Amino acid sequence: MTATTSTPTHGAKTGNGNAMTDTADPAFWDRIAEKYSKSPIKDMPAYEQTMERVRAHLKPTDHVLEVGCGTASTALLLSPEVAHVTASDLSSKMIDIGREKARKSKTENIDFVVGTPFCDALTPGSYDAVMAFSFLHLVEDLPATLARIHELLKPGGLLISKTVCLAEQTRLWGIPIAVMRFFGYAPYVNLLKTADLEREIAGAGFRIIETGNYPAGPRSRFIVAKKT
Repeated sequence: MTATTSTPTHGAKTGNGNAMTDTADPAFWDRIAEKYSKSPIKDMPAYEQTMERVRAHLKPTDHVLEVGCGTASTALLLSPEVAHVTASDLSSKMIDIGREKARKSKTENIDFVVGTPFCDALTPGSYDAVMAFSFLHLVEDLPATLARIHELLKPGGLLISKTVCLAEQTRLWGIPIAVMRFFGYAPYVNLLKTADLEREIAGAGFRIIETGNYPAGPRSRFIVAKKT
């Protein structure tokens, strides 16, 4: 199998087919894609610890979806651990870079989707695991997004996520983020607390089976949750 790309429309839909407001701005992510792809990982020990825990939950037979994959670095890193990876992102520029990385590395068990988790290219009940790294704090309608991830998973499938919880430090983060967003220098950011995030995940029909903070500050909450 060769690396391929599916390009549906960016229109997001809820599970019942109604259009939902998508505050994510593909133009913002397209604009920063090249710079993003060249940026080094800020905390490599925390990233490696996260990847170690992710690998512990993946199996060679798994079909895995990553939502908000960016330029697919993590999807490509984990692709040898599983049968197949679908890497999805709202930004077509991010996906273009990811596709080129896959071509250069000769990775054959990955395909690419341009779109939100709600796009029609993603089939409900198809995935053993859905990965969401540095993603859930960037969606405005977190309950709808978690419900959609639940829908995409097979029975007993896993949500594997790591989410920045800025409200664990201070709500004052909202002021500079709002200013930066006004001038187009930042996306929407949900200032989450760990307890709120875990409550939303549990409320979407998941049982949390592992948690951790990698790194501890600013808190990035690693959560593995099983579809119930």
